[in-house]
Amino acid sequence: MPIATVNPATGETLKTFDALGPEETERRIATAHAAFRRYRTTGFDERARLLTRAAELLDQDGPDIARTMTTEMGKPVAAARAEAAKCAKAMRWYAAHAGELLADELPADAEVKDSGASRVRVHYRPLGVVLAVMPWNFPLWQVVRFAAPALMAGNVCLLKHASNVPQTALYLEDLFLRAGFPAGCFQTLLIGSDAVESVLRDPRVAAATLTGSEPAGRSVAAIAGDEVKKTVLELGGSDPYVVMPSADIERAAGTAVTARVQNNGQSCIAAKRFIVHEKVYDAFVARFTAGMRELTVGDPLDESTDVGPLSTERGRADLEELVEDALSRGATALCGARRPEEFERGWYYAPTVLTGITDAMRIHHEEAFGPVATLYRAADLDEAVELANDTPFGLSSNVWTRDEEDVRRFVRDLEAGGIFFNGMTASHPALPFGGVKRSGYGRELSGHGIREFCDITTVWHAAEGTVS
Repeated sequence: MPIATVNPATGETLKTFDALGPEETERRIATAHAAFRRYRTTGFDERARLLTRAAELLDQDGPDIARTMTTEMGKPVAAARAEAAKCAKAMRWYAAHAGELLADELPADAEVKDSGASRVRVHYRPLGVVLAVMPWNFPLWQVVRFAAPALMAGNVCLLKHASNVPQTALYLEDLFLRAGFPAGCFQTLLIGSDAVESVLRDPRVAAATLTGSEPAGRSVAAIAGDEVKKTVLELGGSDPYVVMPSADIERAAGTAVTARVQNNGQSCIAAKRFIVHEKVYDAFVARFTAGMRELTVGDPLDESTDVGPLSTERGRADLEELVEDALSRGATALCGARRPEEFERGWYYAPTVLTGITDAMRIHHEEAFGPVATLYRAADLDEAVELANDTPFGLSSNVWTRDEEDVRRFVRDLEAGGIFFNGMTASHPALPFGGVKRSGYGRELSGHGIREFCDITTVWHAAEGTVS
C-alpha cells in the first residue's frame, strides 16, 4: 500500500511520501536507543512538564489537525476536533497521575519481616524503545493513548502509523519535538508493513503495541514471541448491544444510532450486534431504524454531516461483500444496504440495518467495519447472554436494563473487556481499556496501561546480621 493521503470523500490522491530506506530506519532506531538512555533518568516532574506542553500545543492546533485527519481518513470534522481535545485531556491526566501510578509499592511490615528483609519495595522501571503499530481510524487518539503513558513511564516511542494517514503521523512527531521532548523520544517511521518485522526484531527495540486487525496482531505477536518481547494487542471487536425489557427504549434506541455510526461505523468499540429482548424488540427496532434512516451522509468537512465516507475503497468493498452475503442467505435490509446515489465520487455507504441474521452468514462471525447494524431477537436473558458471547471477539459490550438481577448476570457472564450499562462504550484515561478472546490482550490507559511497558522490579534489603 503506498504511503499517501487519499481523500476518501473524493478518491483524490493529495500527497504521496517516500518510505524510509533501511539506512534511515537504522539511524532512527539508533537515535531512539540513545535517547532512552538519557530520558529514562528524567524525573516525573520534567516528563509532566513536557507532556503538559504537548497538550497545550495540541489544543492550539486542534482545528488544523482535525481537518488533516478528516481529509486523510474521512471522519466528520466535528468528531476530529473532539478527538484532538480528548488526546490533550489524556496527556494532562497522565502528566498529573503518572508519579502516583508508578510510585514504589511497599509491602506490609509483617510480609517484609517474613521475607527476611529489613526493607522491601516494588519498583517500576521503563522498558526502553517501544514500537507502536497503529491504525487509521482514530489516528491521533490511538497513538496518544499509548504514547502519553509510555513517555511518562520513561520509555521512548517509534510509531509505524497506517499508510493512509502519513500527515497525521508526521504531525505527532513534530508535536512532541515542539513540546521540548529530547530528539529521539518520539519518532515516526514512514515504512510499509513489510518493514515492521526487521524493526521489531532489532535488539534495541524492547517491546511493541499494536491496534489493528486480527491478522496484523497475529503477525506482530508471533515475531515478538520469537524474540521474547512484550506486546500489547488491541484487535477487532463485534460488540453486542443488549436491550432488556426494563430498559428506557427511547434512550436505548437513540444511543444505539450513535454507538453504531460513530467514526462512520469504523470503530472497534462501536456497537455492531443489537440483541433485543422479544418483549421490546418491535418498539426498539422501529425507533432505531428510523434514527439510522434520518442520519445525514455527506462531506465530512461539512459541520452538518453525521456519517462521512469509509476510509478506503477496499474497506467499502469488504463491507459490501458482508452485506451481500447476508442478503443472499436470507437477511432483510430495513434500510440502507447500498451506495448513496447522490455521490459520484468517494467511498460512501448508506447506514444499514439488517435483520434475520443466522450463523450461516459471514457477518455473524466477522466484524462489519462501517455503518451496518445487525439485529437479533432474544427470548430471555439466557439467550441474550448466549448471543452476546457468540463471537470470536470480546472487546466491549453495552447492556440496557434497570433490573439488578440482569446486571449481576451480565457482569458475571459476558465475555468482554468492558461492560457499559445504559450508555455506549467510551474510553477514558482513568479506566483500563482492552479485550479478551480474539480482541487481544493487555490493557491500555489507567494505571494498568502505564505499567504494561515497565519492568516490575523487586528491591530487597537483607535484615541486619543476615546473609542473603
